[in-house]
Amino acid sequence: MLELLSEHACFGGVQRFYRHASQAVGTSMHFGVFLPPQAQDARLPALFYLAGLTCSEETFAIKAGAQRRASELGLVLVTPDTSPRDAGVPGENEDWDLGVGAGF
Repeated sequence: MLELLSEHACFGGVQRFYRHASQAVGTSMHFGVFLPPQAQDARLPALFYLAGLTCSEETFAIKAGAQRRASELGLVLVTPDTSPRDAGVPGENEDWDLGVGAGF
């Protein structure tokens, strides 16, 4: 099931963050979607940004400011969190580089 976690107006479009249950990793996973204003009237190309080991679905949206340019270009941004969180691996909360992340 797909759960909308948050939604915010952003550069004329909307930034949304979601959670879903992943059968592949056995835990919930998060991802973000930025829809530029043109998405209300047309199908648009999408860019998938795969975050690194210490990043999440929010990092690209917060640090890169890519929504501004995507809004100008009519580009959808999809930012999945590539690191399973709370997977039950011993030590996963103590060591940031444990290796459970960067699932891509």
